Order: sequence, then C-alpha cells, then structure tokens
Amino acid sequence: MTSVQGTAVDIPTEDGVADAYLAHPGDGVPRPAVLLFQDAFGLRPQLRSMADRLAEAGYTVLVPNVFYRHGRAPVFELPDFIDPDARPEIFEKIVPVMRALTPELAMRDAGAYLDWLADRPEAADGTVALTGYCMGARLSLLTAGTYPDRVAAAAGFHGGRLATDAPDSPHLVAGRITAELYFGHADGDPSLPPEQIERLTKALTEAGVHHRCEVYDGAPHGFTQADTASYHREGDERHWAALLDLLKRTF
Repeated sequence: MTSVQGTAVDIPTEDGVADAYLAHPGDGVPRPAVLLFQDAFGLRPQLRSMADRLAEAGYTVLVPNVFYRHGRAPVFELPDFIDPDARPEIFEKIVPVMRALTPELAMRDAGAYLDWLADRPEAADGTVALTGYCMGARLSLLTAGTYPDRVAAAAGFHGGRLATDAPDSPHLVAGRITAELYFGHADGDPSLPPEQIERLTKALTEAGVHHRCEVYDGAPHGFTQADTASYHREGDERHWAALLDLLKRTF
C-alpha cells in the first residue's frame, strides 16, 4: 500500500481564502491531480478519507471547502453519523449556504483551485480530473465545461439538479466539454428525476461528449457517504470501481 500524506492547505481566491485538504502519495513523485468537489455536508473526515483512498491509488487530490465564504471547515456542526431525517435542522442551515454559491462564484473559485494545483510540486503537469458528490456533481460538470482545456475527465455521483429548466442549468455547458464524463446516478432520486437524466444524456450525446451515465439500482441519493444514513455499500463499491477505471483510462 502506498503511504499517503494529507495536509490542510489554504488557497487564495478572488473573494478570500479557501481552506482545503491535499492528499498525495508520500514518495515525492508528481502525480496526476484530481479535484474532488464536496457534497452539501462539506469538508469533513469522510471526504478526507475518500481523498486518501484516491491518493493511495496514485493521485494527488485536492478537496476544497467550497463554502469558505461562510467560514472554515467544518462550516456546519455535524454529528459523527448524519441522518437528515432525524436532524432536519441540519439542512435548514445548509440550504441557504448552498444557494449562495452561484454558478458564477463556483466557477470563479474552480479556476483558483486549478491554478493552485498547477503550481504544486505534488501535481503532475497537464490536465486534471474531477469528481463530485451530490452538489459536487454539478460543480464537476460545470467545471468541465468552463475549463475544457484543463480537464481530462470528470465524474459525478448521486448528483442533483444536473439538467433543469433553469437558464444556468449545468447540462447547458455540454457543448464546451472535451473531457470524458461518467455519472453514477442514485436510484429514484427526487433531485434528479428521469426527465433530467434523459435531458442530460441527450445534451451530452448531441454535443459529442464521450460519456457514460448509469443508474445504480437500489442506491439512494448520497450512497457514497459512509458517515450518513444514505450509505449503500454496493453502490459505493461500484462508484469506486467506475471512478478508478475512468482515471486509469484518461491519465
């Protein structure tokens, strides 16, 4: 097993400083970089663990606190095990912060994250890969379309609102994407109903984007997050296999 070094880092942006977690193999060799976008619960031990697992596989991984405008992580006080049904007040605090992160702000930040990675000795030269979870899947898709020359691959898992009727819906960037994409959708996800899955797939196909979209049977929204009540072991294992396969093919 490759030893992993994990470090808390700060990233300057146009609007302040984003705290983040950087994980990479401990051998000092520059590795292909992966930008990991958080779910709504934010940067916490679960996401650091996921970054470490990717680093063990041979990548340099950055997990920014995309809610940094509202404070350093943890932005929200969370229990060790998150059950939104049992703790509805959690989302009462999270939703306004999520809404405040507009696509314009998020993509301005994404440029700062990519610039920061490009200057790091732990990251190999060249394009990066993206992966995102829940709201992070939207950020992954938007980043792939906003910075096409800098992204080789992008993945999203149990993403919501990926192809809405809104004028700033993430799927509308499809025509600018050059990366290979993979999406693992949750089964029966109210935040991504069948019509949105169809709209997303159609947009990517018509744009000629190399992509694969799959619905994970029986896996609920949030299925990759082991510290939540939504965790689904089979779906999570399938996610890891798909993500690592995508990275292996594109790097």
